[in-house]
Amino acid sequence: MLASTAGHAVATPLRIATGELPPYATQNRQDQGIALDIVRRAFALAGYQVQYHFLPWARAQQETRQGLYDASAYWGASAERRRDFLLSDNVLTEQWLLVYRRELKLDWTTLADLRGYKVGYVRDYTYTPEFWSKIQSGELDGDATPTDLAGLRKMLLGRIDVLPMERNVACDLLGHHFKPAEAAQFAAHPRLLTDSFSTHLILPPQVARSAELLRDFNLGLKKLRDSGEHGRLLRALPCPAGWN
Repeated sequence: MLASTAGHAVATPLRIATGELPPYATQNRQDQGIALDIVRRAFALAGYQVQYHFLPWARAQQETRQGLYDASAYWGASAERRRDFLLSDNVLTEQWLLVYRRELKLDWTTLADLRGYKVGYVRDYTYTPEFWSKIQSGELDGDATPTDLAGLRKMLLGRIDVLPMERNVACDLLGHHFKPAEAAQFAAHPRLLTDSFSTHLILPPQVARSAELLRDFNLGLKKLRDSGEHGRLLRALPCPAGWN
């Protein structure tokens, strides 16, 4: 079946909109990030080449919705995206947890336990419906920050106390943008915000060939998983020494 899909591939590479979120999506790695490498390899197994176009994340989503790109990678499965796009099978499952200043000795069971803390967040992120509900209602004292890196720098200065982050994104930022003594001031609580944060390729439903591209991508992704290559790629995500 995979062999038959190769005949549908076009000479011009697929145009996929994306943004910066190392180590998963970035112009600063040869493979352009773990998630983008998975997407590229899955499409290659279905007979396609891809070309990534790096944009601000909100613009990448908007212009894909308008059909200016064949697809966008990669996104959490929010209700809005399920409504506006075709979503692929799971590219990878992210690990969202709470990063905090180690001196706080944070412990939590429910999000209500974060009352009294200044909680950072990035406006364009998916997080979880419960988290957004508590931020928007004012139950949690939220502080909008443009990026994860800006949030970590705010935390180092004591301007926020807690920031939900994807574990490997946090590790990458701490390893590349902070001195070891600074990175040692951060900790991550082992409790996950959710254990089912799937991520996806999104495609504009109004474009005629999107359904075919989605089918072919899912077939390639399954083959990548079955071969063991998908798991090998995910294991190449180290954290800085001494950081949990």
